[in-house]
Amino acid sequence: MAFEGLSERLQSAISQVGTGGTITEADLKQMMREIRLALLEADVNFQVVKTFVKSVNERALGSDVLTSLSPAQQVLKIVDEELTALMGGEREPLNFSSKPPTVIMMAGLQGAGKTTTVGKLAKYINENGKKKPLLVAADVYRPAAIDQLETIGRQLGFEVYSRGTEVNPVDIAYDALTQARMQGNEVVIIDTAGRLHINEELMNELREIKLAVDPDEILLTVDAMTGQDAVNVAQSFNEALDITGVVITKLDGDTRGGAALSIRSITNKPIKFTGQGEQLDALEPFYPERMSSRILGMGDMMTLIEKAQKDFDEARAAEMADKIKDATFDFNDFIEQMEQVTKMGSIKDILKMIPGMSKIPGLDELNVDDKDIGRVKAIVMSMTPQERENPDIISQSRRRRIAKGCGQTVAEVNQMIKQFNQSRDMMSQMSNGKTGGMKKMMRQMQQAAGGGKMPGMPGMPAMDDRDFMTPEQIKAENEQKKLQRMLKKKKKKR
Repeated sequence: MAFEGLSERLQSAISQVGTGGTITEADLKQMMREIRLALLEADVNFQVVKTFVKSVNERALGSDVLTSLSPAQQVLKIVDEELTALMGGEREPLNFSSKPPTVIMMAGLQGAGKTTTVGKLAKYINENGKKKPLLVAADVYRPAAIDQLETIGRQLGFEVYSRGTEVNPVDIAYDALTQARMQGNEVVIIDTAGRLHINEELMNELREIKLAVDPDEILLTVDAMTGQDAVNVAQSFNEALDITGVVITKLDGDTRGGAALSIRSITNKPIKFTGQGEQLDALEPFYPERMSSRILGMGDMMTLIEKAQKDFDEARAAEMADKIKDATFDFNDFIEQMEQVTKMGSIKDILKMIPGMSKIPGLDELNVDDKDIGRVKAIVMSMTPQERENPDIISQSRRRRIAKGCGQTVAEVNQMIKQFNQSRDMMSQMSNGKTGGMKKMMRQMQQAAGGGKMPGMPGMPAMDDRDFMTPEQIKAENEQKKLQRMLKKKKKKR
């Protein structure tokens, strides 16, 4: 995931501030140096870094940070607010026309993921706005782009307007708009041509298409993996077309992600979406405040909740909750839940959205491979329907048969069943309100990762419930323990 290096550096810089309870100007100066280096290493534009650091420093010196009892928290708040402002402050949604169809013109260099993004955007608009899109294949210079868009259209069930490679792209865009009006399509998304580099021929063609269809949105698709050059690309397209927004793709790749922090400041145009995967549902609206929280290790519960609401059936979830409470959760439910969770993304990324989880040492090394999930599914599918519904009947002889059926060892089958039983008991205790639930959950994760060893999952460190408590809760708990110690001393004296 992008920003991991930046996230670690920023969190480290802030956590070292005021460890003794107070903070000096020298501490702030050192922290600002670390923040500046972290941003530059993440490929953030130099001028953007300079402005950002100056703003944070002025606010930190001008506030009550120096006299605060929790200076690190104060500094974190300032950095969070400035980082959010740097990326635009708040989400900017798509601009839909009051007189349909809404015309969205997609632009970008070849290889940025523009054609795939057209499909993702069409799916997003259809699911969230209940609007019927028409996709337009206006990249006549690359036959593969037309084929790709037609394939995507078939997958999603959307019509693709295409006239091959011999017709002028401007005519294709104009005629597609005419057809959309006749058919009642509420949205038209035009996939324009890209080049391996910016040239005047490309820009002139895009200007002509813009003039012909008068788009409501001109979205620039930018590849996050191009680093600093992504900012230059955005700047050039903005000067030529006056874009209305940016879609950053490949944010799930091994990239430093600095483009996302620079583009808004340089172009003054919002990032509207981010693409994080090849799947056609891997498009997320861009929320600056949520991205800032992720970068600073503060989690992103809103995105996690939205992912869960999108992928989980409410009635089925209620039924599952009752099963968990009554400890009647079986292997069929287990597989169903595993598939639901994997739809939401990688386990590591989901855990990082939970506040406090990113601070767990060793979380970055946690890696649940698709092959590991496949092995677990193979074990479960080698069970009979009766065994999946009644896990407690699985004897040792049955386990030997299951192991042969899925190509795993008996030890691996034993370990998986043990983990299932432990998880089922832990979830039942938590749902029935028994104390120590979080601590038990983390212990189970540690055992699952390191104890019996599911392949590819390194051990996680032991956790305590206090890791998930607010400072106020910790203070209250300490006061209660202090009172208990005093009462014990009085009893001894008697």
